[in-house]
Amino acid sequence: MNFVIISHALHKTHDKGLYAYAPYVREMNVWLKYVDNVEIVAPLSKNNEVSPIDMPYSHNYIKINAIPQIQFTSIKTAITSLFKLPIILYVIFKACKKADHIHLRCPGNIGLLGCLIQICFPKKLKTAKYAGNWDPNSKQPTAYRFQKWLLKNEFLTKNIKVLVYGDWKDTSKNVKPFFTASYNETEKTEVQAKSLDGKINVLFVGTLSPGKQPLLTVQVVKKLIDLKHNVHLDIYGEGQQRHIIEAYIHKNNLKNYVTLHGNKDKETLKKVYQDAHFLIFMSKSEGWPKAIAEAMFWKCLPISTKVSCVPQMLGFGKQGSLVEPNIEPIVKEFKVYLENNQLYQDKVEKAYLWSRAYTLDTFEAEIPKFLVSK
Repeated sequence: MNFVIISHALHKTHDKGLYAYAPYVREMNVWLKYVDNVEIVAPLSKNNEVSPIDMPYSHNYIKINAIPQIQFTSIKTAITSLFKLPIILYVIFKACKKADHIHLRCPGNIGLLGCLIQICFPKKLKTAKYAGNWDPNSKQPTAYRFQKWLLKNEFLTKNIKVLVYGDWKDTSKNVKPFFTASYNETEKTEVQAKSLDGKINVLFVGTLSPGKQPLLTVQVVKKLIDLKHNVHLDIYGEGQQRHIIEAYIHKNNLKNYVTLHGNKDKETLKKVYQDAHFLIFMSKSEGWPKAIAEAMFWKCLPISTKVSCVPQMLGFGKQGSLVEPNIEPIVKEFKVYLENNQLYQDKVEKAYLWSRAYTLDTFEAEIPKFLVSK
């Protein structure tokens, strides 16, 4: 089988290997176990230096068909991107023509172009992984809503299985509820109950961007410290808001209470989750947030916004907390747990049991079903 992946993910070549964002590659490596040849249509970075959050593809017959990056965040980048579109569309069309199976990674600009090109190949087998928020009631960019409409349109998009996070009413026969995973069955180890009597370890894991609202997490921890609670925040991730967070830490004398660790690999984060009591997750937009699933896997209780399928993941509040993204309601939720240890332990246990059903082994067992016709 000639398996073609159309993706906006930025790729790198390093030491004879092809690298990209680790959670994405870890998932794709499972798919690639079942295909003969792989062609990836995606942007290729000129900088070949890999970071702790990059990992290589694992396949003997893989090649990348590099295309330019495009973005429409300003008039200048939009004009430049428009000139690149004919080249990208040609490369995608050519790859799809040779493909036995077309795999689209959405949402994204390249995924959108792939969604349009796939219309020309109604008889070819296809899958689309929609890694964003499929909630039909959520506010999203027009391009994202268009991709969702096109993917679930059974007249324009044929012979496809669209894998989405969560189970939604507004759907079609194209759409299949799905999940993702980070750990294998062999990685399951017992986690001891965590006491709330001593220092409370709080986590933020994710990109330091406005959409993830890391500063809000820091402000919550400051409020808890002002209320004389023994709390420490560890922040894992990098992004454009790092300097804003550093300035806030310095201004409010939080150096002993908040630590910025930068990007770390999966093995480091496993230990971090096991030592933490809470994950604060105030993201504005998500698909299936791995940080939440991973935290639950190691008895770290999430306090999250009601975004995407997170309410479903948290059992609508039975195995975690769903709050508004403001300081006071988050602090109030903390105080509920600090005053009721049994409630905390009960929710942690439910979250722990739920998350351990979603392993890479379970994920891998499902993948072959999507590589064959209906």
